[in-house]
Amino acid sequence: MHPNPIFRKETEERNIAFARQRSFGILAVNGEEGPLLSHIPFSLSEDGTYLEAHLVRSNPILRLLGKPQPAAVAVSGGDAYISPDWYGVEDQVPTWNYVAVHLRGMLKRLPDEELHPVLERLSENFETRLKPKKPWTIAKMDQEIYRRMLRQIVPVAMDVASIDGTWKLSQNKTDEVRLAAADGLAGTAAGIGSETEMLVHLMRGAGQGRNTA
Repeated sequence: MHPNPIFRKETEERNIAFARQRSFGILAVNGEEGPLLSHIPFSLSEDGTYLEAHLVRSNPILRLLGKPQPAAVAVSGGDAYISPDWYGVEDQVPTWNYVAVHLRGMLKRLPDEELHPVLERLSENFETRLKPKKPWTIAKMDQEIYRRMLRQIVPVAMDVASIDGTWKLSQNKTDEVRLAAADGLAGTAAGIGSETEMLVHLMRGAGQGRNTA
């Protein structure tokens, strides 16, 4: 997380909502020879206290889960380079704006019999976002093929103990300078992507009325 407190003032509710909306992040666990990382889709409870996911059976993280392990999931959203030229004032330096939420807690392996309901909840989480498309369900699969695929993955969960968010949106600039940077980003080719467009939107709404270094 960024050390400047001006970028860390969002409520826990908004950090949870961001993580739930993204539902994809980097799982990090300390291994014997260094950090182990895995990119995972996940489901997060409404109160942000419980995360479900699955890992391929050959994932080295699973070898550590004979007992629960301290872990973190880093969830990132839109991010972009910010050119000093966009500020419209002198003596500025390049920076990078972004939104990120970190979930920390104890990661555990779930019993194999919990894999099917975990997968059902995970697919429902994403399929409902595609409406009016009729949601895909596991029932559409050949069940023998499905059972064979189940043998390749393992359910895991994390009891979330803490949630921290960084919303670095040029709040350390005056409103005029921040909005000029947002306009500069919006006017570049980088502003075409939906996540960068969301970052522009967040920058425009992040006014703090302060000019903190």
